[in-house]
Amino acid sequence: MMGTDYGTMMGSNGGVMMLFGWLAYLLFVVLIVLGIAAILKYLKK
Repeated sequence: MMGTDYGTMMGSNGGVMMLFGWLAYLLFVVLIVLGIAAILKYLKK
């Protein structure tokens, strides 16, 4: 997705910040998926 920004940001602190951003984004997606699964499991009872 961010092929252009990747090369320039990796040289400085931007790379570390982007890594934490991706980790936070992935954690957020996982929490949403788990929440949806829990809601579906609750509705199926």
